[in-house]
Parts: sequence; structure tokens; C-alpha cells
Amino acid sequence: MNVIRHSAAALAAVAVLGGATPAVAASPSPSASLPAGLYGTSDPTYDGVWRQSLALLAQRTAGVEPADAAVAWLAGQQCGDGSFAAYRATAGAPCKADTNSTAAAVQALAEIGGYDGRVRKAVTWLKSVQNKDGGWGFTAGGASDANSTSVVIGALAQGGVTVPDLRKDGKSPFDALRGLALPCDGPDAGAFAYQPDKKGKLAANADATAAAVLGMLGETVAGSRQDDTDAPAGCADPDSGSDHLPAADNGAAWLAKTLAKSGHLTTALPGAKPQPDYGNTADAVVALSTAGFNSQAAKPLHWLESHAADWAAQAGPGAYAQLIFAASAAQGGDVHDFGGLDLVAKLNATGPTPAGVDDNPTAGPDDTKASGDKDKGSIGVAWTVGGGLLVGALIGFALMLRGRRRQR
Repeated sequence: MNVIRHSAAALAAVAVLGGATPAVAASPSPSASLPAGLYGTSDPTYDGVWRQSLALLAQRTAGVEPADAAVAWLAGQQCGDGSFAAYRATAGAPCKADTNSTAAAVQALAEIGGYDGRVRKAVTWLKSVQNKDGGWGFTAGGASDANSTSVVIGALAQGGVTVPDLRKDGKSPFDALRGLALPCDGPDAGAFAYQPDKKGKLAANADATAAAVLGMLGETVAGSRQDDTDAPAGCADPDSGSDHLPAADNGAAWLAKTLAKSGHLTTALPGAKPQPDYGNTADAVVALSTAGFNSQAAKPLHWLESHAADWAAQAGPGAYAQLIFAASAAQGGDVHDFGGLDLVAKLNATGPTPAGVDDNPTAGPDDTKASGDKDKGSIGVAWTVGGGLLVGALIGFALMLRGRRRQR
């Protein structure tokens, strides 16, 4: 669930949170007068609402009450029809809504509480733009993709919607996700594709698979810590059983196999040397832990503890949020001692200080907004597109499934 928002306005292939900062074509420079309530210092044009939503949700996940100014800024980004755009500099600015920003905002505001009216209005908008296959694309009416469908499922569940009953032309959101699952008789059995290619073929995509596992389990992007699953680490017919667990377990098993050797995912632009993919590795840890694949999540969790500090410092609040989700979901994870790093203090230092929290004396001067940290990679906390290229401008619920809701 890394975050580059794909928009028709900017088509730039970028790396997904690798070792170097992703290069986004024609990206505006950071503004010297960003809103006081916003987390991070990079240009928020493509990811303002997304990174703010992740930051607030991560704080709540870690037991921190977000600053009023930060929550108010997010709520104030809502458009008249209930949707959210990636960022609006003023309330009167045009609203170029997208499902991902809207869903992320719903997840955060529903978790914080006190914004029921805004959440209902956003949920109504999301329901109104459901595709005939049961899923969602990044923009209203766009072709359904695994990432958008999954983050919307998490939002609807948080908003009180019984997701399996939400159907368009007889299709539920889970039907849309199952349609993107690779069959069990191929080399990438159990993985999910982002979207079919032009010929209708499905290609395994790690980011889409991590997102779809959470979607199938009806979880938010934060996931949740679960007991060990009793599911076999293999591939079963995703349409078997009376719930959505087979497809989720298949995806988790594929992620476990993919991560087993190195402990991390990789990414690269065509012709470039593959680089470690910190963000998608963190998302995979969340998916594995939420699916109950705890032993398989241990190696990538430890890899992140040893390698992700510099990436997060460069990438900013969205990256710290992803690591908080991973540390919170994984057994043995500690958000206050993540390889010696206090992730919560680091995140808090990138924006307004939450109530009841010291002014982050342990975060370090290079992590405060005043330091000029460029938060360069926050726009690259990204959803991958297709076989690994990204379109560069950004990008669970009332189910009786697993975890909080799963009955084993």
C-alpha cells in the first residue's frame, strides 16, 4: 500500500520507495507556507490527504491522540459531495476527487471519532462510484484495481457498511478482488495482480497482493495483530469455503514465499539496478501478520528494523506510519523501539505535537518541520501499477472473518 497517486494529470514512471528517492517528473517544489496542521514538509499536491490520514491513523494505532489542528486540517479537505482530493490549498479550490484519498480519510476520521457526519457523506460517495464488477478504480469510473478496491473496503468497513452485501450488478467488492487473483496452477499461485494487462492477463504484484490480503480480511491499512493461522501455506481455490479466507491466505502464502530468501521486496525502473523496497516490505509485514502468518513476518520485520531508518527519515510521515503499522501488527514489534528507533516520536516530530505529548525531545532536530526535512519520499509511499511501473501522481469491517472478526 505504498502511495503514489496515479492521476491522468501526470504520467511519470517512478521507483517504489527503493533505496533512492523516487523521481517524479515535473513535481512542484515544497512550499514555504504549508498548512500548520499538515504533517511533512514536502509538496502535498499529490499526497497531502493520504499522508495525513496515515499519520493520524498511525498515531491512534500507537495510542496517541492526534493534535486537534491536524485532524481539523484533514476534515477540512473534504469536498462538497463528500469525497476527498489528494490536496486542496483552499476550501474553494477545485475538487479532483479520488477513491484512495477519500478512503484513507474515512479510515482515519472513523478511527478518531467525532466525525460521523463527514464519514457518512464520504462513504455515500464511495458507494456511489462502485464499478459494475464490484470494485473501484483510483478515479470514479476508472477500471477497478486491487489497491483501490482494498483501501475502499477498509474504509467502508470502518464506516459501518456490511461490505459483502454491497453489490453492483450482483457483484461485491470481494468478487472484484477474486477476479484479480492468480490461479493456483501457475508459478505465482495465490498472488494478486494490480489490474489485468491489455490482453486480460494477470501478473503478480507484491504491492497489490499485500493490499488485497488486507482487503479480503476487511482491514484498514493499519491491519491488526493476530494469532498464528492454521491455514496451510499453500494455495487453495479462492472461491472455496463460505468466506473470503482462502484468497487472503493464498496471497499471504505468496508474500511469505517471495520474502523468504532476502527478507525484503525489491523494485526497479526498467534498465535500473533493483533496489530494496522499504514501503512495500512494511506493507507485506502488515498483511502477513494480519493474516496470522507471524513466523513468516518475522524476517522482513527484522530486516526493516535494521535497514529502514534512513529511508523513513527521508520519506517522512507516511513512511513512519507504514513502519508503525508493521511494528504494531507483527508479533515482537515495538513502535517505541524499532531497531532502536522510537517511531512514534519520529512521526510526531513531522507535524503538530499531539496533546499530552512532550515536544519530541528524542526525535532529533533533523526530524522536525522547522529543520527543513524535505520528506522527499512521502509522495512515493506508493501504490504500484501493473508490473512494477507507477503512474506518478499519487495514489477492514462488518465481516465475520478473522482477527478481530475471524472465527477459527
